[in-house]
Amino acid sequence: MRKGLLAILFIISILAFVGCASKVVEEDIYKDTDKEVVEETLDEVDKTEEADKTEETKVVEKQVLKIATLKGPTGMGMVQLMENDATGTSEIDYDFEIVGAPDQIIGQIVQGKVDIAAVPSNLGVILDVKTEGNIQLLGVNTLGILFIVENGDTIESLEDLEGKTILASGKGASPEYTINYILEKNNLADKVTVEYLTEHSEVAAKVKSGEGVIGLLPQPFVTSTLIGSETSKIAIDLTKEWEKVTDGSLLPMGAIIVNREFAKENVEVIDTFMKEYKESVDFVNAEPKEAGILIEKYGILPAAGLATKAIPTCNITLIDAQEAKESLMTYFEILHGFNPKSVGGKLPGDDFFYE
Repeated sequence: MRKGLLAILFIISILAFVGCASKVVEEDIYKDTDKEVVEETLDEVDKTEEADKTEETKVVEKQVLKIATLKGPTGMGMVQLMENDATGTSEIDYDFEIVGAPDQIIGQIVQGKVDIAAVPSNLGVILDVKTEGNIQLLGVNTLGILFIVENGDTIESLEDLEGKTILASGKGASPEYTINYILEKNNLADKVTVEYLTEHSEVAAKVKSGEGVIGLLPQPFVTSTLIGSETSKIAIDLTKEWEKVTDGSLLPMGAIIVNREFAKENVEVIDTFMKEYKESVDFVNAEPKEAGILIEKYGILPAAGLATKAIPTCNITLIDAQEAKESLMTYFEILHGFNPKSVGGKLPGDDFFYE
């Protein structure tokens, strides 16, 4: 009984000590500070901590941007963008669709199922007409990719083409109008025969085999031809010839187009996309070997080695619509002169060029 009483007294003394200690600590906190100020400060700290916890648990959702692009040079400049999206390091959540031919995405563009598309620049004008003004051009992403390739060593200039036959593909499209305009301006229109085949691959195969000595080819078919034939070479760069006959105008063959309503409602998203896309283009041009690996990875070209060799002559770029406007209009006017349907029947107005 006596031992039990002593135990109780001991516990009471411990509790009393703790109470006093707590009071000492509390008094020490407020010793040199106004109590109300401290209480307000502590209250603010509690609120901040709660806000931080709320912020930590909040999931930040990225804007989703649906992009359609073509295999080949038109899509090659996007590969770092694709890789960054795959690793989650891009600022936007990109949803890419990569196709082999423009007609595979025309319906989606017209129906507004994609926000942005990389297409031949004149197709952008055609789609603007088809959608009654619901397409705008954001920028040029590919300049001239057409070359005269020879299996042999007889052509050094356009004049050397006189009396010869060029195998080509792309009749009724940009390749035909481009070569015709250049030949016309060099007084060679009636002195050179251009024979059209169905596919670029057919032209490349004939040049490689020597069955066709001269071919008009775009990249990457140019590079695949050179790889497959030790006797083949690039004879003429049609981009340089175009610049000569147009007083220095660019040859804007590939472009980025956007749904007009989407662009109007998502200005910041467009700005971010253009920034990230420019970084991707710069990477591809500066690091062709690394870019080639990604180009194969995302199925834009079948082999990294082919891509790496082709990049230096693919003229991959990103020039915003306003800066490229003059060259684009020159290009569209020339195409319209050959065939109005090549630009949808009429030339675009100023509002076609995104600003």
